[in-house]
Amino acid sequence: MTVSTITLNDQTTIPQLGFGVFQVPPEETAKTVTTALEVGYRHIDTAQMYQNEQGVGEAIAASGIARDELYVTTKLNNGFHRPDDARRSFEESLSKLGLDRVDLFLIHWPLPTLYDGDFVSTWRTLAEFVADGRATSIGVSNFQPAHLDRIIEETGVVPAVNQIEVHPYFTNEAARAASIRHGVEVEAWSPIAQGKVLDDEVIGKIAAAHGKTPSQVTLRWHLERGDIVFPKSMREERMRENFDIFDFTLSVDEVAAISALDEGEDGRIGPNPDVFDYVPS
Repeated sequence: MTVSTITLNDQTTIPQLGFGVFQVPPEETAKTVTTALEVGYRHIDTAQMYQNEQGVGEAIAASGIARDELYVTTKLNNGFHRPDDARRSFEESLSKLGLDRVDLFLIHWPLPTLYDGDFVSTWRTLAEFVADGRATSIGVSNFQPAHLDRIIEETGVVPAVNQIEVHPYFTNEAARAASIRHGVEVEAWSPIAQGKVLDDEVIGKIAAAHGKTPSQVTLRWHLERGDIVFPKSMREERMRENFDIFDFTLSVDEVAAISALDEGEDGRIGPNPDVFDYVPS
């Protein structure tokens, strides 16, 4: 099965479907990612704060899959926004992953209430990693419209992606629209709302009409809208289910019906990026 790809604003391509390892225990990560690679996933999304980059690297090393066939994303820990800390932690990520470059490196959260509100110098530091060839692309995660506007205006460097919470109950239209306006692709985390959409009546009816599951229909909804998704599961059958979304399409009306489930801020599951200030101890 061929996974669709999206061309980023730096003219590189990214698989539209990937595999996420958020909340996969470090000791289970190598086994879980190995299974995902066997299923067919070639895009792996991890982060420094997940504490499982090493397991991802072990699975990649053992897979025998050519490096150019894999797309690897990791993200900057909230405690390492100062430029020298970002440089050091990025080097550590490469070491843990066993790679000499990552395909995509992101600022995980803007943290506008910390570091004297300075996430611009952090963004400039990430640009260094592209310049020296250790990151093919760079981007941001959880950036609100004002955050995006600021880094682009002050640096002239446009992120390749903005990884934000998006699902049928929280379509996050303001952040999506700002990203699209700047030519930034949207990556959707929590794409099935941590399972909350799986019992939805509207989605269930659409799934029945296509002979698919609610999860497959929701992920297909994301693809139809242009989102990049990386659902996470530690069960092989669910990995295979989530991968099997390229043999059907949704109608314009079906996409609209799912989009209409949006509850605005009431549907948000994760923290609001304007006030989120968690830094791991």
